[in-house]
Amino acid sequence: MRTLLLIIALATPRLGAQEPSVSMKIDLVAWGDNITGLSLKAGQSKGDVTAMAFRYSTPVPYSGPAIMEIYKSGDGNAAAVPAPSAEDLGHELKPLTAEEASPASGADAKPKQGLALELEKRREKNPSLVALAALPAYGCRRATVLLAPADGGTFTAYVIDDDPSKLPLGQIRVHNLSPIKIAVRCNGTLNKELNTRDTFVAPVKNQQLIYELAYQTGEEWQMQENNIIPVRETEQTQMIILKSINRFFLSTDGASGGFLQIVTLRRGPTPP
Repeated sequence: MRTLLLIIALATPRLGAQEPSVSMKIDLVAWGDNITGLSLKAGQSKGDVTAMAFRYSTPVPYSGPAIMEIYKSGDGNAAAVPAPSAEDLGHELKPLTAEEASPASGADAKPKQGLALELEKRREKNPSLVALAALPAYGCRRATVLLAPADGGTFTAYVIDDDPSKLPLGQIRVHNLSPIKIAVRCNGTLNKELNTRDTFVAPVKNQQLIYELAYQTGEEWQMQENNIIPVRETEQTQMIILKSINRFFLSTDGASGGFLQIVTLRRGPTPP
């Protein structure tokens, strides 16, 4: 299993209101192929941050508005924001809210709203701006921003509250980031059904989680797997169920491990 921490933020600050100032460490993660040349400051000729595919790289300190701007300057040509690859566009990430969906083309196109509309406006002045991320305004010292390919070389940013107070060491939180309803049975006792974006802290026994995972298709439930995840006392552990056909999840012969994919992250104590 690969590692990643994902807790999708449920609230988005109202645009146009006075934005609070925040200070935290940011981890940029790509939902797709690696994204190079990123930065959190405008005007840099070459961004030095890489968002790795479904895993962490080096965290970046950030202090500024809660609506954080993310830039892609790569080779120094600010206007040349590369379009996502065909593989990225083909992955099966489903937007979690209607306003985050990429707009349709032609007569069926819907007006952009919220952050998508704000990003479009700001890109008129600075085309190297490729994403806006609504960070937690209060009580967060660490956040992950998951960057999913969108239209016009931009990215949809899903914000993840990673503050250590949200999940103590020795515990595991389960997240459903797939587009369908799932069911998880934990250590033979707790049964939970999760809609998209639901999450819960699972019971841990003997520093491990024994789970059974099923998913709903129509009115039927399909069993995918049963497995064990170690949950060490010295680590903060996250288990994420998602749907993706990115090559990150494929074996050398091109086969995937199941209908749904599972990602876990383990993080030790976060320094103050």
